[in-house]
Amino acid sequence: MRVFAGESTLLEDRLSFALAPALTPDGVTAAPTFFSGFATQPQVLARGLVTLADITATRYFQYVPTTQRDPILTAQGDRLRAECFSACNGVYARLDLLQAAFDGGDIAHGTTNVDLGSGMRSALSAMGRHELLHLAVGIDGLTVSTPGATTIERPVEMPDRWVRALGNAAEIHHGLTTSFSVNASAAKAFIASLPPATAKTTSGWLTPVRGSLKLVPRRTPGAIYLSGLHRLSALKRVLLHVTGLTVFGPTESTADSGPVLIAVDLPGARLTLGLTDDAWRGYSGEGALLGSLASADVLEDADLLSVILAFDPVINVADLARNAALPESRVHSALAVLATSGRIGWDAHDQAWFHRELPDDPDRVLKDNPRLVAARALVASDAVGQVDGDPNRWTVRSAGVDYLVRLLPESIAAHKPADGARCTCAWYLKYAGGRGACKHVLAASLNLKDES
Repeated sequence: MRVFAGESTLLEDRLSFALAPALTPDGVTAAPTFFSGFATQPQVLARGLVTLADITATRYFQYVPTTQRDPILTAQGDRLRAECFSACNGVYARLDLLQAAFDGGDIAHGTTNVDLGSGMRSALSAMGRHELLHLAVGIDGLTVSTPGATTIERPVEMPDRWVRALGNAAEIHHGLTTSFSVNASAAKAFIASLPPATAKTTSGWLTPVRGSLKLVPRRTPGAIYLSGLHRLSALKRVLLHVTGLTVFGPTESTADSGPVLIAVDLPGARLTLGLTDDAWRGYSGEGALLGSLASADVLEDADLLSVILAFDPVINVADLARNAALPESRVHSALAVLATSGRIGWDAHDQAWFHRELPDDPDRVLKDNPRLVAARALVASDAVGQVDGDPNRWTVRSAGVDYLVRLLPESIAAHKPADGARCTCAWYLKYAGGRGACKHVLAASLNLKDES
């Protein structure tokens, strides 16, 4: 995934390693330093990182602990982000360390992936509320220093499954909006009541009731369906520091399933946990990007955006569309291509895209999306045809069977014909579009775009 600038060396008292070259506003830096400064809330920073280590080491579906503890660290000019997925891939976690979390030091640009080993975990877990803490991310890796000790961690290769999951998570979270927020006391009471990670899956409707949060068995006005309450258990580690909690869910929660984001406010930071529709589902297999990728010109558009993508903390879609002379609908589709390489993320709190400096790999569009490959093969074999010239109705012949596909006029107008489409195949009957479009819908979408 990354090409390092030099060899790691084990010295007498520390492990020294080189980070991958970073693309910054000033050009390519062979040995980047992302950040060096003191934490204003040392215990918040320490416990937040350990929370991520807990999550990435836990398999919440059919609970099994693992030894994996390696969050992705990204510096973005205005903040440091640490991200990870659970071992089962059904939980996404991100710790945003904002400017207020640090005293001094400039936050630069870059991304790396480090392992939080037992030494680092012990040092962070023992951090006192008022203990002096210095954090550095750069040529010597992730360095955490207190007056009594210095702990350094090495980078590791990012799991390939995580790259796929990052893109799906961005697209899934992009469709979520603020449902409700609660204050510190209600948030703490809710987190304190969470079942342990080893508990059985508990699901229900999360709703604010008279200043508190409750999980109830039936839908109530404004409630958001949450599957696998035990997947939030890691939040208990930051319980004492919580100042508020916000829930993000689908715009219209009408089904008894759906993704959800829980964002916990902390002094100078924010910890966000994302849950898939069901505890057994992982982000890497959701197929959320398929509809946006079903376009003949999306790869060329993505190449153009990759060149003009700025280093602002957030990605302004309107500015990108204007600079690229493209409609915003095509910009969104092109961003999906960048997301397949993990380069694009979505911050529901800011309602904005952000980027990670990861290697671009356009081949992932096909390698990680076999349904898209199959759809293109169907189009190439002339297996797709309109019904009575209606652009909303198509037949797709696959393995000797004719399947009827229905596209929505509003989705076609928005240049995303696969969104909300229907098919008579077994895939659609099983998932109802909940894990991305089937190959027949994608084939009809590709054929429609080719004809237009």
